[in-house]
Amino acid sequence: MDQAEVRKSVTVAAVPGQVRTARAFVASAVGGSHPLAEAAVLLAGEIVSNSVRHSGSAVPGGLVTVAVTVAAGGAGVRVEVTDCSGESTPVLLPASGDGEGGWGMRLVDALAARWGYCRGGGLATTWFELAPD
Repeated sequence: MDQAEVRKSVTVAAVPGQVRTARAFVASAVGGSHPLAEAAVLLAGEIVSNSVRHSGSAVPGGLVTVAVTVAAGGAGVRVEVTDCSGESTPVLLPASGDGEGGWGMRLVDALAARWGYCRGGGLATTWFELAPD
């Protein structure tokens, strides 16, 4: 995203109870009246949940960092979730009926303008960008 106006971050424990904290942080960072706020909160929750369950941070004392960037003029939002790199990578699982798991990254893929991940230095960052319609 070019000409970022606001970038904020928070680090939380990599435990299920902190997913709510991460969502609340994203809501606050983006701003409740922002047209992309709901999607940003939803998708951030999905990615933080993945970090808590599947990353190398999913150990006692593990941490996850959430960073939010709101573009100048409020045009777009980028959310990055960084954890200790585990053995898995974010993937789109095939749709499997009404199963409970595997839908998070499908939501990210459906709602985000772009998304991806990078690894380095023992860390993994999964990110997404939202743009107004």
